[in-house]
Amino acid sequence: MDFFGILTQPQTLGPLRLTIWVLASAGLLHLLAGVLLGYYLTSGKGPLRSTVDFLVTLPLVFPPIATGFILLMLLGRAGIIGRFLPVDIVFSFPGLVLAAFVAGLPLMVKPVVAALQGEARHLAEASRVLGKTDWQTFRLVLLPTIRRSVASGWFLALGRSLGEVGITLMLGGNIIGRTNTLSLEIYNAVFSGEFERAFVLSAIIGVFSLTIFIALKRLSAL
Repeated sequence: MDFFGILTQPQTLGPLRLTIWVLASAGLLHLLAGVLLGYYLTSGKGPLRSTVDFLVTLPLVFPPIATGFILLMLLGRAGIIGRFLPVDIVFSFPGLVLAAFVAGLPLMVKPVVAALQGEARHLAEASRVLGKTDWQTFRLVLLPTIRRSVASGWFLALGRSLGEVGITLMLGGNIIGRTNTLSLEIYNAVFSGEFERAFVLSAIIGVFSLTIFIALKRLSAL
């Protein structure tokens, strides 16, 4: 098998570049939204917070293909939300980013919530007693305390986003040369009988996954 020959083919490099851009975009969203959602879910109680918690957790327990179908119905051109959007989400790069973001979000939020409900909660109470505002408490006390949990959640979210297929298939459409990420391209290669290319694509994802695993191990050792 010509591993490097297959690796340098346009039909391999295209999905690789696309996947890197999707992970970079979704990873940034995970950092911003994950920390803020975790803080929001632990800063009080109420039906709205319970609803948000349910929606965040849903991708963990609901089949990805069904989650993608619901998002397709909501965000498609004729969807309840999609008809009012200025840009097309479905079958485009934003759709791929949204799929990766939704798939990885629970794994980002849950470690943050657990950390904020632990020792960080007592530190936050002490900070408020000392006269610090909520923003000062969040920025100066909570964020430094939960940084390891944030990093762990972020790596887990990236790993989940990397292997996402179901939601991506629904929102991205698996359009060759446009929305076929590495995971979808493995399916395409197997479906067309290109097992050697499927192996190379799987090896690339394996390298990404191994890197994430090593990063998580080093975080746990700190």
